[in-house]
Amino acid sequence: MKYLPAILLLSFSAAAVAADDTPTLYLQHCAQCHGPDHLGAAGPALLPQNLKRLKKKAANEVIAKGRQATQMQGFADKLKPAQIQALVDYIYTPLEKMPVWDMVTIRNSQIIHHKHGSLPDKPKFKADIDNLFMVVELGDHHATLLDGDSFEPIIRVPTRFAVHGGPKWAEGGRYIYFLSRDGWVSKFDVFNLVWVAEIRAGINARNLAVSHDGRYVMIANYLPHTLVLLDAKDLTPIKVIEAKDSEGNSSRVSAVYTADPRSSFIAAMKDIPEVWEINYEDDPPVGFGKWVHDYRPDSGEETEKERFPIRKLRLKGILDDFFLTQEYDQIIGSTRGGGAQVVDLDLGRAVAKVDLPGLPHLSSAITWPRNGTTVLATPNIRKPEVTVVDTKTWKVIKRIPTQGPGFFMRSHEKTPYAWTDVFFGPNRDLMHVIDKQTLEIVKTLKPAPGKTSAHVEFTKDGKYALVSIWDMDGAIVVYDARTLKEVKRIPMKKPSGKYNVHNKLTRSAGTSH
Repeated sequence: MKYLPAILLLSFSAAAVAADDTPTLYLQHCAQCHGPDHLGAAGPALLPQNLKRLKKKAANEVIAKGRQATQMQGFADKLKPAQIQALVDYIYTPLEKMPVWDMVTIRNSQIIHHKHGSLPDKPKFKADIDNLFMVVELGDHHATLLDGDSFEPIIRVPTRFAVHGGPKWAEGGRYIYFLSRDGWVSKFDVFNLVWVAEIRAGINARNLAVSHDGRYVMIANYLPHTLVLLDAKDLTPIKVIEAKDSEGNSSRVSAVYTADPRSSFIAAMKDIPEVWEINYEDDPPVGFGKWVHDYRPDSGEETEKERFPIRKLRLKGILDDFFLTQEYDQIIGSTRGGGAQVVDLDLGRAVAKVDLPGLPHLSSAITWPRNGTTVLATPNIRKPEVTVVDTKTWKVIKRIPTQGPGFFMRSHEKTPYAWTDVFFGPNRDLMHVIDKQTLEIVKTLKPAPGKTSAHVEFTKDGKYALVSIWDMDGAIVVYDARTLKEVKRIPMKKPSGKYNVHNKLTRSAGTSH
């Protein structure tokens, strides 16, 4: 399968264009690959919401000079500087009316590369499937399947443009699901090293979750305001759920997670004070998400059960970001205006407040046992600190000063250390290593001076820690997790997240879920 993963993949016109009308320029040079409606085709969508990671100045340069390692060619010899700038301004201008992206549109986008069940059930390579990593390389829109024992790449494949939100493993590592900013869901067969199915579930997507039984995939969308449920076998759409409250207020969906013990998806709303729980059992609990007077089977209260029922938990404030406890019975979410609240999913209400100022990155928080309790530690996007909280009392135990705000934090059950980056600011090349019992920084690493260090992930046995160097001339740096000495450096193109089969599928307390 071939992708065209250019950041602004503009098509050529045979003749030089003298038109000064910007919509005409767009239709002549951009529409073939990005669609006349700006929603994307072979190239990505050109909407302000989808281009937030690309500054206007950088977009101007890409149109003028093209982009290396893609099919985007420069237009400096065909368009005047003023025309290029006009195109930049045009694609960063919101559309007057957003197109519909409904069930029919989603279904029509489906691509089946290999029919489900048509490929061999044995891997084409020798490796411990449980210790594989999938590394997302943002630099040139590729992903590398990495052997976690030898630290040798098995295969490097092109992905859709701007994959993000964390690919999700399923079925013991046989499959992994990717999501692009443009809403493309792509299913990769790891055993056979091929893409098997794709579908576009939205226009601007946030992340995806896979049910613990491997049967369903749920997509969270910013545009349109929907959750989309897919059949995991071939990504056939099952249901489109509009994100609206009982008053009809619409919301972006900021994230969706899988709560394994509950057999449900948990969805975070960006614009309304609610958290949703969507049950995916074949036989959902009686009255799930509804008022029921009598739960006895013979009461006649409910004769027919609805598939994929929704519980809408109303809150006192909007949760921008949240963390699910290891038991999946509570969530802790940051609220606008500061602070955080704990919501009990069984009780359906907030049960505690937590003193977390700034902007804690709770979706990257981790937990571990300490002094007879379980503590939660979270980095902070706005404050140079890691905050450690007792999950029994929800009181802050310690604020660990860092050399700048952080984004990712990771650990493993078999290591004494927690690792956190200094993602923002002048010290972004640092990585702090924290003793999980003393709560002191025991070492600060500098894997690549002047280059951003981020996103640690461990091998399945916790013996090695892998750090990403976020740079086009980047790498995965492998450290001995006990001695903190560098073991190996694997060159890559701006590697971001790396995801270990065992740690993700066992829901390790040391990694995000």
